[in-house]
Amino acid sequence: MRLGLISAALLLLPLVAPAAQGQRFRVRVEPNLPYDGRFTFARIRYTVHGRSGWEFDYPTMERNLMAMVREITSLAPHTAGSNVFTFDDPELLKFPIAYLSEPGYWIPSDAEVLGLRTYLTKGGFLIVDDFMRGEWRNFEAQIRRVLPLARIEPLPLNHPVFDSFFRIASLSMSYPHDPGLPAEFLGIHENNDPSGRLMVVINYNNDIGDYMEWSGQGWWPVNLTNEAYKFAINYLVYGMTH
Repeated sequence: MRLGLISAALLLLPLVAPAAQGQRFRVRVEPNLPYDGRFTFARIRYTVHGRSGWEFDYPTMERNLMAMVREITSLAPHTAGSNVFTFDDPELLKFPIAYLSEPGYWIPSDAEVLGLRTYLTKGGFLIVDDFMRGEWRNFEAQIRRVLPLARIEPLPLNHPVFDSFFRIASLSMSYPHDPGLPAEFLGIHENNDPSGRLMVVINYNNDIGDYMEWSGQGWWPVNLTNEAYKFAINYLVYGMTH
């Protein structure tokens, strides 16, 4: 039934007109929604030497995802707005799940490193998305500034994060802009205990945000777009329940 619902909802999804590729660096950041206890999508903002990347797929991806979450779960999220924070913003601590895009170019300040470490140790859950081969080295260097002793390990199919709402049948997926590049799903667990809480989920050689952003435009195969929504919703449910 859930598979049927997600396919039907994709066809009915209210879409925000996506920005052109050349306009993404001039994206207008909308005012943050005031905290009211309802689930609000939180995206992480950063700037590196004039280049960004955090805003790729913003805000269309989160609008589409929150519309889907509203349709098939009882979470009742905000669907007409989302929030953008830096890791050193104390307001981020009010939001249990954060999304980081393009970490291959992410170089946090010392204050942002401390902010992310505090966020994770207090129970926050980080979704890392949209990067590929050639960009891993920077991400690993930066995340080890945050968690120096962390083990970054492949997540097995039987991990609870893949069965928190949808039962994921396969981890076979690919990077949307390079279909020959197989996706990898990795994670960092609290105290490096694989049976404990997953603090960070890492979509490497993947970009579930892009699949969801263009879900109403027919750019990507329907089956992979459906999988992107399933992974994203599982991450949200896992983060809210762990």
